Amino acid sequence: MAACTVDILLGDGRQALTLPPQVHVLRGPEIPRVEDPAVAVHDALRSPIGCQPLRALAADRAPSSVCITMSDITRPVPNELLITAILDELNAVGVADAACTLLIATGMHRPSTERERRIMLGEDLLARLRVVDHEADRLDMQVRVSDAPPVSVNRLYADAELKIVTGLIEPHFMAGYSGGRKGICPGLVDLETVQRFHGHRTMGDPAATEGRMAGNPCHEIGMQVAKKVGCDFLVNAAITHERELAGVFAGDLVAAHEAGCEQVGAWTSAPVDQSYDLVVTSAGGYPLDESFYQTVKGMVTALPALHSESQLLMCSACAEVGSPEFTALMHRYGSDYQAFLRDIEASDRTAKDQWQFQMQTRVLRRIGQGRLLLANDGLPLETQSRLGVTPLDGSGDAITRAQRHLDAFVQQRPGARVAVIPEGPYTMLRA
Repeated sequence: MAACTVDILLGDGRQALTLPPQVHVLRGPEIPRVEDPAVAVHDALRSPIGCQPLRALAADRAPSSVCITMSDITRPVPNELLITAILDELNAVGVADAACTLLIATGMHRPSTERERRIMLGEDLLARLRVVDHEADRLDMQVRVSDAPPVSVNRLYADAELKIVTGLIEPHFMAGYSGGRKGICPGLVDLETVQRFHGHRTMGDPAATEGRMAGNPCHEIGMQVAKKVGCDFLVNAAITHERELAGVFAGDLVAAHEAGCEQVGAWTSAPVDQSYDLVVTSAGGYPLDESFYQTVKGMVTALPALHSESQLLMCSACAEVGSPEFTALMHRYGSDYQAFLRDIEASDRTAKDQWQFQMQTRVLRRIGQGRLLLANDGLPLETQSRLGVTPLDGSGDAITRAQRHLDAFVQQRPGARVAVIPEGPYTMLRA
């Protein structure tokens, strides 16, 4: 084999790595883009999976209130495309924009900024629609829908006469796949439900992993809540690695989502028949690698390629750690994950964002902090060293340092097994 170049997702673009001949590139098959995205979305709304078309549904209901949910900035959803088409179908049967509320399903994430809303929606939709962020810790925004277990859901969604959930289907490192029920739970629920959804027992279950929904407690909790509160119409997109539309899966909450997951699974799965001594991977690029919190996803999805002596080199542009709670947790436990695991197992309380570090400990238990390397330019080295990783220090930018480390590793260990995962968490490794 000859040396080659591969572009990995990093920040708002791709960065090239030159690979020695023996390096394996782990990625799924090429994902075809849709030639005419607007036509594809309208076709999906008019020929849905498992239910009547959106226009017919709206005509039958004649709703005075419509709630359309959407993901926040951490998901590269083609929101403007999807929501414009949804409004076209609603307007066609007399449902006015004034009857519609666009609800950002933040889950436990912070509220969106005006800049983020413009990026996600564009000026036209912002002028047409009322846009509201869900806030999980605001009880006045929620209504109780279940007492056993206790579950509260955003009142705007629960009270709407027509409920439309939008989102993106991609591999998810704990829930199997994103999209579908995740637009409701954890997207629109109260703090207590999110904590149960992400509790340490749930996260500790080996079935809570990418690509798996059967028997996955994270998926099952989300489905229980979603079925309780209801969803009248689902609109989920799939995208290529270049963020172009690849498919639209619309209709019934379960049937449309399952169809989308099957297709996305085929597009994103890469076979792994051996473990590697060095794995270089991406955190998924913008917007996923804006925070270390989200960068953890790339670490965990590389696990099938790692043995106990492997090195894992994460390339991430993150310039922030995460929420204040996650940052404080990492500063306290980042260099002592065993203490963290002991403490959460001894407590009935689930602290905000603890689940992300718990997922990271899956990697730390496999290879240890010394072999979990981070190539990053956005955070001070002192901060990086408190995040359960070993900073890749030296001259040059992150990709230069990653290249230098790769070259030195191969030179020192000519028979070593080495792999690169260019799309990071968007690739599912199948043993």
